[in-house]
Amino acid sequence: MKIDAIRRSYTKDKLDLDQLDADPIVQFEQWLKDAVAAELPDPTAMCVASVDAEGQPSQRLVLLKDLNPSGFTFYTNLGSRKATELAANPKVCLHFPWHPLERQVIVYGTAERVPTSQVMKYFLSRPKESQLAAWASEQSRPVSTRLALMQKFAEIKEKFSHGDVSLPDFWGGFLVRPYQIEFWQGGEHRLHDRFMYRQTDFGWQIERLCP
Repeated sequence: MKIDAIRRSYTKDKLDLDQLDADPIVQFEQWLKDAVAAELPDPTAMCVASVDAEGQPSQRLVLLKDLNPSGFTFYTNLGSRKATELAANPKVCLHFPWHPLERQVIVYGTAERVPTSQVMKYFLSRPKESQLAAWASEQSRPVSTRLALMQKFAEIKEKFSHGDVSLPDFWGGFLVRPYQIEFWQGGEHRLHDRFMYRQTDFGWQIERLCP
């Protein structure tokens, strides 16, 4: 297989400054609506990049669960690798890869824990099996076999078989407050359209970047 020969042209759309909303959250919401309308698989999936104490970056895919003027929210086990890294270094990068639309969005921001009341509201909205899985999985930690994981799940399921599933104290959420957001639209001849929103004391400034 010749990997270097795998390529395609980007011809679906163009992006110019006069097409962009002055507020990047509003612009993002419109692009997200486009991704949902196009019936893309997992349109809310985003790559979350964090950095450990030695400067080693790590990435993982999670689902965006809330979008508001303050930023982007996701939920996780607070003992997971991403949560412990964000607790030590809140700088974070999010990446939304909407390949079929030839679009990407990259968010640079800082992460902060969301209030327990908000975590509880979201946790209670999850399917019961997902609630049980949150209890059963010590996220990012070693497990001997899948059978051991499923046995733990069965034990948790039995424990909560006659009532509601309570919120684990090791489960929470992060709000990513953006200070830079890049919108990328694929272009012909690799001349892509890229615009960067940068937060300033006077609001959001937008500039075009070379592809």
